[in-house]
Amino acid sequence: MLLEVFRPATDPLGAQWLSALVAAIPIIAMLVTLGGLRWKAHLAGPFSWVLAFIVAITAYRMPAAMALSTSVQGFIYGIFPIVWILLTAIWMYEVTVASGRFDDLRRTFFLISDDPRVLALLIAFCFGGLLEALAGFGAPVAITAAMLVAIGFSPLRSALIALLANTVPVAFGAVGLPVLMAARSGGFEDVLAISPITGRLTAIMCLVVPFLLLAVMDGKKGLAQCWPFGLVVGITFGITKWIVSATPLYNLTEVFAAVISVGVAIAFLRVWHPTGGHEATERIGVPIDQSIEGERKPLAAESADAPTLDGGRIFMALVPYLLVIIVFALAALPPVKAALAATDIKVGWPLLADLQTSAGAPSSHIAYTFAWASTPGILLALVAIVTGLIYRMSLGEIFTVLVVNAKKLRFAMLTIGSVVALAYVMGDSGQTLALGLFFAGAGALYPFIAPVLGWIGTYVTGSDTSANILFSGLQSSVGQQIGAGSHLGVEDMRALLVGSNAAGGVVGKMISPQSLTIAATAIGIAGSESIILRRIIGWSFVLLALLCLLSGLMSTPILSGLLP
Repeated sequence: MLLEVFRPATDPLGAQWLSALVAAIPIIAMLVTLGGLRWKAHLAGPFSWVLAFIVAITAYRMPAAMALSTSVQGFIYGIFPIVWILLTAIWMYEVTVASGRFDDLRRTFFLISDDPRVLALLIAFCFGGLLEALAGFGAPVAITAAMLVAIGFSPLRSALIALLANTVPVAFGAVGLPVLMAARSGGFEDVLAISPITGRLTAIMCLVVPFLLLAVMDGKKGLAQCWPFGLVVGITFGITKWIVSATPLYNLTEVFAAVISVGVAIAFLRVWHPTGGHEATERIGVPIDQSIEGERKPLAAESADAPTLDGGRIFMALVPYLLVIIVFALAALPPVKAALAATDIKVGWPLLADLQTSAGAPSSHIAYTFAWASTPGILLALVAIVTGLIYRMSLGEIFTVLVVNAKKLRFAMLTIGSVVALAYVMGDSGQTLALGLFFAGAGALYPFIAPVLGWIGTYVTGSDTSANILFSGLQSSVGQQIGAGSHLGVEDMRALLVGSNAAGGVVGKMISPQSLTIAATAIGIAGSESIILRRIIGWSFVLLALLCLLSGLMSTPILSGLLP
């Protein structure tokens, strides 16, 4: 059957508020079923997709075959590369566990400090930031959550810490891709018109997030006993982001911030030592929800016959993470990156040849790109295999670890696939843009809510890059409309709104169903997404409110001096 050309309408019901309200049904359904009714994510995801599909073909008049086809493409994209990256990240970690080397890594961490709260900040905030810069796609949450469990944190607490920490690095993750796409989609030829704004907004967040992390780790005692360390890490990370994001090396913002922060933090620990670390070790392991975490499993004490932790064993314990840094750094070099991208296989997608954007251009989904070598999954798989061989595991043992963990991810595959399918059908039918246009009607007050679009986009798609592609053009257009009579003028207003969109996306990442599923899988409690969401969503709202306030005030004489 031949399909007619479909160009999505952004106001199919004749009133923008009504069109937006109907478009919000799938998003509301996801929040209610997952957070309110406590459904399993692999049930909430498909249910919300069904609603998005119904809205697309009824209210937005998208041909049913086209809506189904784009959903299938989205589901496949959710499996590959997203689930594939998650699987390979967990595979790499589990290889170190199966080899017996992870205990050496845990002992190595405690050489830096005997306080697990200090270690958690270094692992989740700094090392997680480095992983986000190099890999992205959920790998930082998967790896750091598992590492936090290994140093004594209860599973749910580990998930909350990993998700909350995976905020400030996101806008410059995957070697700067989100902010680059924000600039391009917003119509800016030079990414440096946008990256300093996003960098400064997220740099200010660095003064808040470490303290929120300490509160999640150990409540008031964590704040009282470790606030100097949190302050040093936050200030160092923030200042580095502020500076590097405004240079031609903007794409390495998080690499510099993570590495410099670790160096300064370790130097600081030579002159300052936290108190209460031993008592904190007892508290951080107490389950938050014993009904799903089970009985507490105390951190095993070092046995008397444990091998001496000499330089060789420390180096071997760090091998997989050193390999991650080396492999991803090499893959980010322009010639290597281009060579990997050249292996992409692009094919036309059935039933979508006549799909257009709201502007009348051909949709990016008319073709599907099978990026088998240019995404982080293949690199993480390489690291997993090489690590296992270095640890003298046989190929059979290495791939047995892969198969075991692939079976554990079966529900995560359904969840992530259905959520990406939802994002595709909402985007291609016009639902997502209808929501954006509704918020854009706020006029002069719009800068105070500009980050909300990035937050919504990343919540729906699980990707700040996708949120920027969706909304940066709209943000730029609104800036064109309201900038002329504003304090900033047109160009600065356009840049502020596009930069704010990228910043808003970072706090939507932590509550995205994809991220929740990755965290739940990493801590070994698949199906706990609803519990994680209920405990993390408040922090997402707090950080979003902070970004909205900053964005709004930067459009006025009060904080406009923060603009580059």
